[in-house]
Amino acid sequence: MDIAILEVFIILGLTIFFFVTELFPVDKIAIFIIVSLVLLGLVTPEEAISGFSNTATITVLSLMIIAIALEDNGVIAWFAQGLQRLSILPLLVLIPTFMFITAGISAFISTTAVVIVFIKIIFQLSDRFGIPAGKLLLPVSFAGILGGSCTLMGTSTNLIVNSIAQNRGVEKLGFFEFAWMGGIFLATGILIVTIGSRFLPKKDPTESLEMAYEIDELITTVSVGANSPLVNKTIKETFLKESGDVTLLKLVRNGVTTNAPGKYITLIPGDELVVMADIENLERIVSSEKKTTTKKPETDEKLAVEELTDGIKIETEKEKEKEKKEAIAIQLLEILVLPGSVFLGSTLSDLKRFNLRGILPIAIKKRKNLRNTKERLIRKNLDQIRIKPGDRILLETDKSSINELNNLEGVVILKTHEPFQPKDKNKKYIATLILLAVIGLAAGGVLSILASSLTGLALLLATNCLEMNKIYTKVDWQIFFLLAGMIPLGVAMTNSGADIWLSDQLLVLFEGKDKLFILGAIFLITMVMSGSVSNNATAVIMTPIAISVAAGLELPAKPFLLAVMFAANFSFFTPVGYQTNTLIYNLGIYRFKHFLFIGGILSIVLCILGTLLLSTLF
Repeated sequence: MDIAILEVFIILGLTIFFFVTELFPVDKIAIFIIVSLVLLGLVTPEEAISGFSNTATITVLSLMIIAIALEDNGVIAWFAQGLQRLSILPLLVLIPTFMFITAGISAFISTTAVVIVFIKIIFQLSDRFGIPAGKLLLPVSFAGILGGSCTLMGTSTNLIVNSIAQNRGVEKLGFFEFAWMGGIFLATGILIVTIGSRFLPKKDPTESLEMAYEIDELITTVSVGANSPLVNKTIKETFLKESGDVTLLKLVRNGVTTNAPGKYITLIPGDELVVMADIENLERIVSSEKKTTTKKPETDEKLAVEELTDGIKIETEKEKEKEKKEAIAIQLLEILVLPGSVFLGSTLSDLKRFNLRGILPIAIKKRKNLRNTKERLIRKNLDQIRIKPGDRILLETDKSSINELNNLEGVVILKTHEPFQPKDKNKKYIATLILLAVIGLAAGGVLSILASSLTGLALLLATNCLEMNKIYTKVDWQIFFLLAGMIPLGVAMTNSGADIWLSDQLLVLFEGKDKLFILGAIFLITMVMSGSVSNNATAVIMTPIAISVAAGLELPAKPFLLAVMFAANFSFFTPVGYQTNTLIYNLGIYRFKHFLFIGGILSIVLCILGTLLLSTLF
């Protein structure tokens, strides 16, 4: 094996490892890939940044921006508003109806944007009509993926496969060329998921937020002020050792952290004590230590609280004007942070910088990932825990301030709320006409998808249906950087001959096997890889290999290309293979087993069905 091929495989292996373990965000991984390829001489600097100008990357970016305009102007919500009238239908009829409508919209609009809107609608139905959200969210996510696989512009994966194929001299795919197969996959998916929905959990709309956040055992940070009664006392002499229900976890002094400090340590001003207590003892600590001076005198009555056991950080605040606050009806609201939110990268304390009048952030529940299902917040300082997509935030607000939340960017309110309505209803119709024009120009072959999407983007800006600041704040730039970073990796595989070498090994392995078996193997390998690596990254890796295998067998490349395209999308058996699955998984309703069971059966059936359908193209 040539050294360059070995280097490519090492980078590829590390990339997959980082994707699976989530040690770094995908955008950071993309930058690491680009730099590694340049430093090892596997690509030229120009080739390293070619992903930023690649046709697929710019097309995906344009379509994401169009989806933002459609959502901001209420187009997607307008399409879905009629679904609330379907609440009278039996659940076994409601599920396939939701799936069919979701899939139809997702064939032309970003699947993620569609599912985000449907999450809002489903929780409204759950709250108002008692319809179990757990019975609808997973079917809607699966349907969005299946619908996006019906057209060339339905998902970014389709565009990537088509772009790589064209760059390697393979005939490009037509807009509706594979729609008939996508329709069969969709019908199959609706049938399987509807039958399997009886095993999906029910989400109780009246579930206590205290139970959901498990705020019964808290980790409280107490700062020792100059006038505190704790000064010059040993830990043994304080309340920290008097009660068995209060546990001292660590002492922070001059930036140095001591875990499980000894009982003979004498406390001094400026010490920070992290103690664990239940709610009752927490109130006692607050009451007894309310005169303790913190770092900032103006925040004497603020107490930072973290929960260790389930990755929750809580911050309670006793306002100076307590009597005025008690006169206002207080309500707790839970929000889900989505890609593009203005909160991303902020800490819970940072949220106070946003002008959220009457709204106080109370708690944050970190999303779970494969590397660590319980975020160890105790090892980090308060300002180091940053908000990421999928995190849930508990807010305290009075009823008069709830409307403030409707204007927040990139969040889903998981409690009762009225959907935000655009001020100018005419823009809703203009944006719809622009969308139809983009679809018509691309589907009719008048313009390429890239040209039509850029034209639509220009029209949205010209008609003031889209503002540039919306693009900067709401685009999911992680996807953009992921594509820009993975495409040079595909170039490096070609430059080094790694794709040819790997396809040769597969051909040896497949020697004497029927072409139907080989096609099925490519489908299965791609699907399994997509279950742990993003669908887009999988497409970049597998597309050159599939083309090389087809050339080695002297078979048409199109069946193998479509196998990669469909299989990269059809990773239903894990919640991390596709962004919409990750979103609904982070809501806390589903367990991994729901994806493994229902999604696993669906994936196996689609793998067999897809292989049989694609074999007709030989």
